[in-house]
Amino acid sequence: MLFWIYGSCCMEMIEQMAEAAISYDSLRLRSLVQDWIRSGHSVSDFRQPDQEDTKTLAISAALVELLAEMRGEKPPQWTHAIGPLAEPFYLVESAMKMKRLKILCETQSPEPMRRRRLYAPPHFLQFA
Repeated sequence: MLFWIYGSCCMEMIEQMAEAAISYDSLRLRSLVQDWIRSGHSVSDFRQPDQEDTKTLAISAALVELLAEMRGEKPPQWTHAIGPLAEPFYLVESAMKMKRLKILCETQSPEPMRRRRLYAPPHFLQFA
């Protein structure tokens, strides 16, 4: 995973984070975020993924904005152009089965996610 740390950009990294989120691989997502934090890169290093998949774009933009918020940095301009999904997506698979968790995610998901109809627990990825 260190290839992107020394590489020219973090575009591949944000795509990997989005793919992990889409596949409900929270362990991999947390690991990728921790690797990125340790790399010392700025949030501004994230480039918009080079693809058309709206779910990947929405999750990428939300994650970048969430990391920017956590770091007190401004997110890259490209994230502002990425709108909400047509259908809601829960980043925690069990939220679709557990009514209380679903309500918690819908009402207290971090704002960059909620704005794009992405739902996660209130302290999603705030471990570092």
